[in-house]
Amino acid sequence: MRKSLIAKVVTSTLVGVLISACSAEKTAPSVNNIESKPSKASAVWPKLNIEVKRDTAVEQKVEEILSTMTVEQKIAQMIQPEIRNITVEDMREYGFGSYLNGGGAFPNNDKHATPEDWVALAEKLYQASIDDSLDGSTIPTMWGTDAVHGHNNVIGATLFPHNIGLGAANNPELVEKIAHITAKEVMATGIDWVFAPTVAVVRDDRWGRTYESYSEDPTIVREYAAAVVKGLQGAADKDFLSDQRVISTVKHFVGDGGTVGGDDQGDNIASEKALFDIHAQGYVGGLTAGAQSVMASFNSWNGEKLHGHKYLLTDVLKDQMGFDGFVVGDWNGHGQVEGCNNEDCAQAINAGLDIFMVPNDWKALYNNTLTQVDNGTIPMSRIDDAVRRILRVKVRAGLFEKPSPAHRPLSGDRSLIGKEAHREVAAQAVRESLVLLKNKNRTLPLSANKNILVAGDGADNIGKQSGGWSITWQGTNNTNNDFPGGSSIYDGIKSHVENAGGNVQLSVDGSFETKPDVAIVVFGEEPYAEGHGDRETLIYQNGSKTDLALLEKLKSQGIPVISVFISGRPMWVNAELNASDAFVAAWLPGSEGAAVADVLFGEFDFKGKLSFSWPSEPQQIVNKGDESYQPLLPYGFGLTFDDENILSDTLNTEIKISTGKSHTIAILDGSVVPPWELWLYSGNNSHAVNASTHKVGAITYRTVDKEVQEDARKVTFDGTEFAAMRFASKSFFREDLSAQLVNGSALTFSVNRHSSIPSPVLLSMNCEGEGDTPGSCSAAVDISERMKALPMDTWSSVSIDLQCFVDKGINFAGLVVPFEIGTAGAMSFSVADIALSPNTADTADITCQ
Repeated sequence: MRKSLIAKVVTSTLVGVLISACSAEKTAPSVNNIESKPSKASAVWPKLNIEVKRDTAVEQKVEEILSTMTVEQKIAQMIQPEIRNITVEDMREYGFGSYLNGGGAFPNNDKHATPEDWVALAEKLYQASIDDSLDGSTIPTMWGTDAVHGHNNVIGATLFPHNIGLGAANNPELVEKIAHITAKEVMATGIDWVFAPTVAVVRDDRWGRTYESYSEDPTIVREYAAAVVKGLQGAADKDFLSDQRVISTVKHFVGDGGTVGGDDQGDNIASEKALFDIHAQGYVGGLTAGAQSVMASFNSWNGEKLHGHKYLLTDVLKDQMGFDGFVVGDWNGHGQVEGCNNEDCAQAINAGLDIFMVPNDWKALYNNTLTQVDNGTIPMSRIDDAVRRILRVKVRAGLFEKPSPAHRPLSGDRSLIGKEAHREVAAQAVRESLVLLKNKNRTLPLSANKNILVAGDGADNIGKQSGGWSITWQGTNNTNNDFPGGSSIYDGIKSHVENAGGNVQLSVDGSFETKPDVAIVVFGEEPYAEGHGDRETLIYQNGSKTDLALLEKLKSQGIPVISVFISGRPMWVNAELNASDAFVAAWLPGSEGAAVADVLFGEFDFKGKLSFSWPSEPQQIVNKGDESYQPLLPYGFGLTFDDENILSDTLNTEIKISTGKSHTIAILDGSVVPPWELWLYSGNNSHAVNASTHKVGAITYRTVDKEVQEDARKVTFDGTEFAAMRFASKSFFREDLSAQLVNGSALTFSVNRHSSIPSPVLLSMNCEGEGDTPGSCSAAVDISERMKALPMDTWSSVSIDLQCFVDKGINFAGLVVPFEIGTAGAMSFSVADIALSPNTADTADITCQ
C-alpha cells in the first residue's frame, strides 16, 4: 500500500470498528439474507444443492472482519500477483489476498528449488500478510498453483497421467485418490490452493488444451469434477479443508472446450441450452461437491468475453446456481474484456469477477480500481460482495486459525514428494489409461524373453511422455534428470526383459546390430500447453512423417511393430496404424512411464476405453452424439487381449485439405497480418514495432511505399553486429501451418535492394515457443546470392521451397517465426508481400524437392 495511505488506513480501521460496534444490533448478518437475490437466469440453469452449507458462525466472522476493513484493504484482497513480480515488502505494504506461481515460476527463480525453498517463501509472504505495521491488516494471504496432474511445478513430485488419460480409465474413485495425493504433495510445499480441476468438455480436438479434458462426454466430466473436488478439499461431511486438504478451483467457466475451430481463448457460439447441457456439467458436479472457487475462462460466449460476462458470472453462477465462493480470473484475462486492459478493468469486477489474476501490472490495477471505487464506477456493494466471498473461503479453510505455512503438519515433509505409495497410484492410473486400438494376430501381450528393439524419440524421454505443465509451463527444456524417481517407458521394458532373460536394445532411429524379434516404437507429440498446442488439423506429422518412415523401415524388414503413441488428443494416424501390428494410445502418462510395460507384457490386461472419438478422416471433427457419427473408432472403444482386432492394414491414407490454412498465409500484406507481430533484433536487444520508424542497435526500420501508402518495410543495417527483422506469432504461440507442406507451398516475398550485398543474408524460421532453448528448433537459408542477382532499386520476387526449412529441422505443426531476415553486414533493402503461397514449391527460386 502507498505510504501516504497509512494514516488513512489506521483512521478508517478505527472508524470502522466504532461503526461496527454501534450498529451491530441492527446489522447482524443473517445466513438467510446475505446475497439472497432473485435470479435473472434462464430456466436451463438449476439451483444446485451444494453440499457445503452456509454456517451462521462463519458468516458472522466474515461480517465482523469486513466491517473493519478499509477500501484499500478490500481491494488488496482482490489482487493476485505472481511470485516473480512481488517482494515480501510488497506483501507487507499491500496485504494481497492471494498470490500465485505461474507455470515455470519457482522460488528464487530456481527450477530445482527444494520443498524447503517453497515453504520458506510461503512462510515469508504469509508473515508479511499478517504484519499490520504498514497496511493495518492481519488477514492471511493464500498461495494458488496449477497442480493439474500432480504437483507438476516441483522437481521430484509424482506426475499422474494428464486428464485425457484419466478419462480413458473411467475410474472416479482412482481420480479422487489422485487428487488427495496431489493435495498432500502441494501442502508439503506450504501451498493452500490448487487451480484444478479443469472441467472443459472438448468438442474440437484441435484445441491445444484437449489433454486437460477428461472426455468429450459431459457425464464423465461431471463425475470426475465431483471426485477431484472431494479429493482436494475433502468431503463436506468429513475432513473438509482440514490440514490434509487444499482449496480447489473448478475451471474455466464456461465453454472453453467448445470454441469455434478449437481456438484457444476463442468464441463459443453454442446455444444457452447446449452451454449448460455440454459445457457446464463439470460445474454441476464440482460445485455440488463444494468447490470453493471458480476460475473465469479466457473464451467468449457469442462474442462476449467471460471475464466481463455479468449474466454468466453473476446471474447464472452466483444467483441461480447458488455458488457462494469466489470467482478468480485467469492470467490477465480481464485485460481481454472490451474496453479494458491489464491495468484497468472495472467491467470485470462489475460483471462478478472477485479476484484479478494480474501477474505483472498489479500496482497500476490496484490504484485504478481504487479510483474507480472512489468515483462510483465500481459500487462499494460489489467490492463488499467480492471480499465477503474471499473471506468466507478463508474462514471455511481455517486460514485464520491454522498455523503459518512452515508449521503446518505436512509442510516441508520431503517424504511426501514423489512418495513410493503415490507413485504406485500413478502407475495404476497409467495402466488403466492405456487404450489398445489395434492388435493384429494377437501381437500383444509380448513375451519378455525375446530379443526386443525399443525405438522412437519418446522411448526414453520422461519429459515427452509427461507433456505440458511438467516442471515448466510448456513441458519443454527438461531432461530425465529433472524427474528424479520417475521412469521412462524404456525403463519399464528393460526391467521386464532383463528379468525374463531376454535381450533389449535401445535405438532411437531403429538401427540394430542383431535383428530383433519385435520392435516397440514410442513416438508422438512434443510437449505443449494452452494455445501453443492449437492445430489446424489432427494429421500427425503433417508433411514430415519421420515416425512413419521409422515404422515402415522396420516393417519392411519383417519385424513386427508395436506402436506406443504419446499424444494429448486423438489424431489422424491412419498411415501409422497401417504400419503397426499393434497400436497403443498411451496419452501423456506422466512420471511413471515404466507402468506401460506392465501391460505390454501381460502382467495386466488393457482396461482403458476411448473417452474421445478417434477420427477417420484428416479433417474430421467428431463427437459422441453427432447426428452423423462415423469415427474410425467410437467413443468407448478399447481392445483387451482377448478381443478380435478390427483394424486392417489398408486404412485410407490420402490427405485432402481444402479449407483453413491450406490457402495463402499472409504475413505482411500492406500491414502486418494477425497473428503475426513485427520485431526488430540487434545482438541481445529486441523490440516489438508498432511505429512507422524505429531503430534497435544495428538495424533501422521504416515503412515505405511499394504500390500504396506504407505497404512495405525498409531495413538498413550498419554492420556493427548481427541484426534482423522478425515476424513472430502473438505471445510466441506455436501456429500449425503443416497444411502448407501438403499443398506444396513456398515462402514468397517482394524485395527491393538499395545497396550492394557484401555479406550473407539469412532468411530464417523457428518453432521455438516461450521458454524453449534458443536454436532448438530454427533454420536459416542464405539468400545473399539471389539478392545480389536482383536489380538495384527495383521490386523483384523471391521464393523459397518450404522443404528447405523442413530439411533443416523446422516443425511446421508448431511454427512461431515464419519469416526473419537478417545480416551482420552493412546494407539496405525493402520487403513487401510476405506470404506462404500454396502450389509454388516446384517453381521456387530456391528449391529442395
